[in-house]
Amino acid sequence: MVSAINRARFHQNAPAHIRIMNARRNANGVITSIAHPNATAEMALQIRDITIMAARTVDKGVVDIQENESWSRLKIHAVPLVWYMWKGTVVLKKMRKEFDAETAGIVIPTQVRWLVNPRTIREKRENGEIAMSSVVFIIKGSRVAQSLVKKESMVAGVWY
Repeated sequence: MVSAINRARFHQNAPAHIRIMNARRNANGVITSIAHPNATAEMALQIRDITIMAARTVDKGVVDIQENESWSRLKIHAVPLVWYMWKGTVVLKKMRKEFDAETAGIVIPTQVRWLVNPRTIREKRENGEIAMSSVVFIIKGSRVAQSLVKKESMVAGVWY
């Protein structure tokens, strides 16, 4: 497959550095490849149609290609406990829904979690020691995470 894709790119006069070096099929049946060290996935995706056609000459099951995305872990501090923890129940699903609704283009593939054990937070809240805490969550796509960090994010009408 590597040879077929690289030949097709060569015949289409693609820049010489936009080549793949390796292709493997993982346990889920997904074919992954590594680009040349001087090429990014964005460069390779510019000639996406050529790559798909060449890959299909070797494996008819190839449907699409996409860039590998990294996931970033983000923290939000000063989350009001009165909104997200009451009557002994942790309701971070509400925060996730609000975050999804107020922030376009975000994908949160895992649960939003308290940074500290919820029992500890609940005890300190009941004793009047704290009124806010921190949460951590994962966002799909490092560019999205970077843009959220650079410009503030809104959750439940509050900018963080």
